[in-house]
Amino acid sequence: MPILRVENIHKSFSGVEVLKNINLGIEKGEIHAIVGENGAGKSTLMKIIAGEYEPTEGKLFINDEEKHFASPLDAINSGIALIHQEFSLVPQLTVYENIHLGREPSRRFIGIEFVDKKKMKRETTEVLSKLEALHISSESRIRDLSVADKQLVEIAKALSVNSRILIMDEPTAALTLKETENLFTILKNLKNHGVTIIFISHRLEEIFEIADRVSVLRNGELIGTKNIEKVVMEDVVSMMVGRSLKHRFPEKVKHNIGEVILKVEKASSESFFKNVSFELHKGEILGIAGLVGCGNSQLGEAIFGLRELNGTVKFEGQNLKIKNPTDAIKHGILLVPEDRHTLGLVLQRNIKENHALPNLDFLTKLGFIRSKREKKSVLSTIGYLNTQVRGIGQRVETLSGGNQQKVVLGKWIARSPKILILDEPTRGIDVGAKFEIYKFIYDQAAKGVSIIIISSEIAEILNLSDRVLVMSEGRITGELDPKESTQEDVLSLAVKRKES
Repeated sequence: MPILRVENIHKSFSGVEVLKNINLGIEKGEIHAIVGENGAGKSTLMKIIAGEYEPTEGKLFINDEEKHFASPLDAINSGIALIHQEFSLVPQLTVYENIHLGREPSRRFIGIEFVDKKKMKRETTEVLSKLEALHISSESRIRDLSVADKQLVEIAKALSVNSRILIMDEPTAALTLKETENLFTILKNLKNHGVTIIFISHRLEEIFEIADRVSVLRNGELIGTKNIEKVVMEDVVSMMVGRSLKHRFPEKVKHNIGEVILKVEKASSESFFKNVSFELHKGEILGIAGLVGCGNSQLGEAIFGLRELNGTVKFEGQNLKIKNPTDAIKHGILLVPEDRHTLGLVLQRNIKENHALPNLDFLTKLGFIRSKREKKSVLSTIGYLNTQVRGIGQRVETLSGGNQQKVVLGKWIARSPKILILDEPTRGIDVGAKFEIYKFIYDQAAKGVSIIIISSEIAEILNLSDRVLVMSEGRITGELDPKESTQEDVLSLAVKRKES
């Protein structure tokens, strides 16, 4: 008998059906992966299970008992906890305060009731011990923790209310390889103790490493559930996109690599990177690999003018001093940031407005936006990138992750870039959208655009790049030919320590 079962679940928003007749059973003590392209309905289904949404139709059962959740608290009381990709922790509070938030124990002293902080700390230490996470102090402020430790606090918070079903949405998106390995060890241990885990991820390699079964959603429907040992990645991808997708990466478009367009010499920036030197050629796809925190993202930001860069930068043979992003944009050096929500988009604004913001210099005349030119520009990039939208007036926050990324790319394409710096260009994006963005990268290189790809996904770096630089602890530790290199080659350079 499944610990969790949904029957004939339908969900509509404003008359638009986003889930259609979902029937799914989750077994006790299994790690069950839920996959699908952005917009497939994964998050909506999980929010129904976690009490954040009520289904339009259908039933939900826990241990064969029908449940009706009017709020997330109802789900929590039934042993279900949803850990969002964006953590629900209060940064200014301590670990023990976050774990007990809203249910603080109390004690009475001379007739006055006090919050029992000693009990809170003791219970926090006990639950962290179960996770083998005693390196986290119960009195640490959340703001001072690493992403991996925040993830552990979220799990501890769920376990502290005796959650038997954990729903984890993209839990490894911002973790290093080592942190991901540690998390998987913890999840397998929880599974062995009877905890059921629903695991959502776009990284299909992880699904095959951690999951017992996988369910695939597409366009709001359940396409199928498979035992992980009886399916291969190509089958899962085909179920997700509704067609055969034999290769994760498109066939490379032939492109000519020309003269040096950018030369960086002995560049440093605060404590992020030091004495970095490299060259970028016209039409070249240069990969800069490394683990999270190695300094490659900060290097891209410094070239774009978001950080101070000390050293020499030559652009098209001339010394160039970039003091801010405006200087970089004027020279056609453009950055697609790692965090598109914070640095790449204004989520509450529509597609047209986001497209216009960095392009007002050529979309306006005498201080007024030329509407026809603006509309032509945004429609051109939407068509070129195959961005799936209802119209240019659609708010960006309503788009899938892949289409949001295409809006970021589109506003820069309108400027005919000379250098595109792409920082984690496919993070949190489904496999179909990834494929389209890869084709875009090849096409831009074929047009003579020089591209720097910064990515923690080694397979992405090796398959896309003409040449690969690897960074560790703020310095370049090696250069590789991707045609003759393996993931192990990249990793060995990515973990290389500074020589004493």
